[in-house]
Formats: sequence, structure tokens, C-alpha cells
Amino acid sequence: MAIFGAGPGAGFATARRFGREGFRVALVARSGDRVRAFAEELAGEGIEAAAFTADLGDLETHGRVVDAITARFGAVDVAVINGFLSYEAIRPVLDLDVEAIREVLRGTVLAPVSLTRLILPGLRAKGDGALLYGLGLSAKTPAPPLAAPGSGQAGLRNYIHNLHTVLAPEGVYAGALTIGKLVQGSDAQVLFDSHVEARHGFEPERVEPAELAERYWELYTQRARAEITVGELAA
Repeated sequence: MAIFGAGPGAGFATARRFGREGFRVALVARSGDRVRAFAEELAGEGIEAAAFTADLGDLETHGRVVDAITARFGAVDVAVINGFLSYEAIRPVLDLDVEAIREVLRGTVLAPVSLTRLILPGLRAKGDGALLYGLGLSAKTPAPPLAAPGSGQAGLRNYIHNLHTVLAPEGVYAGALTIGKLVQGSDAQVLFDSHVEARHGFEPERVEPAELAERYWELYTQRARAEITVGELAA
């Protein structure tokens, strides 16, 4: 399997969960030192893993990194694909303009679609495999403070549901894990907890990464629905 956008929260936990089921794992992220540390930790647990460094917000890197994964492991059987959006790009609805939306769409829609298009032919040729996507709950529940990621991921969510419908008869699964809780140990959790003054008393529910990894495993093994939602987004 390949995890695109492998962070210390759900990404690493999902690598461990699938690795324990016998999957070899490709971890892709911008921070080379950190992703190599993830791979080494998994190797210490008996899971074959390799690190690949790439800025996945740059679509021109996608072909190179997928080729590198294929050269190391062979064709990808399962891909976990996350959107790529910087903290600075997360704006409320009244602060969005054309340029801001263009940047949001590049990271939350174009990048995942680009990776999908590179991996999908191999899955269709085999008639098996899975494309798993991580979404925030603003993709389905409008929240003005999260209008930037929500606007982009709503489009990606529609794309995933359509993929699910079209690919299921071919034996290929596409599905989304939509998360409405703060993931413990994630970069988002660290950032959130370090900006107490900006929270205005807002305290979201939290979720352990291992729980999300189980939901990804459920999506992959059951293939019964296009989306699982974890948590709720406060109005």
C-alpha cells in the first residue's frame, strides 16, 4: 500500500494496521527525515516499509514518486490519498477570493485526482484494489471558519462517490473516511493546542489514530459503502 501524505496521526497508524495484515508500505511525505523515521519504526515491528520524499502539493512530482514506489514494491494495491493544504490557506468564507480558492483546489482536488489517475489503471487492470481518501467533515457539513478546505473537499467527496459507483462492478473500491474529530498526535492537534488564544473556547472531540486506522481497514475489507464518517462538526 502507499500512503500519500503520511503524518504522525492517522497516516502512521494506518500504515501499522495494514502492515500487520501483511501489506508492504510506502510512506510519502514532504519531510524526509520524519517519514524515514516512520519507516524505521515500522521495520522494527516487522513491517516492510520504505520512505519516499515528495512535496505532493506539486503535481509535477507525482509521476516520479509513483514510479519510485512501483520500482521498489511493484504496482500499488491500496492507496490512501490525502489532500494537501497549508495552514495559511485555511481561511473563513469571507476571506476567500479567486486566488485563495485556486490554491485550495490545487491541494484538495487536483493533487488527489492526479495521484488517482496515476494509480487507477493498475487497479483496473487487476480488477482489484482500493483507493481510500481522507476528508474533513467540512466537506459535507458547511462550516464558515473552514470554508477553504470544505469548498475543495466537497468537490473531491463528489468525485469519490462517483468513483465508488463506477468502479465497484470492476472489483475496484473507492471510499472516503470523513473525520470530524481532532486526531490525537497529528500535526493538526499540535497546531491547535499551541494556539489557545485562537480557539475562542472551542474544544473539539478527539480521536485516537488507531480508531481511524480501523475505519480505513473496515472500508477496505467490507467495501459496502462509499464513506464512513467519524464525529460531528459543531455549528
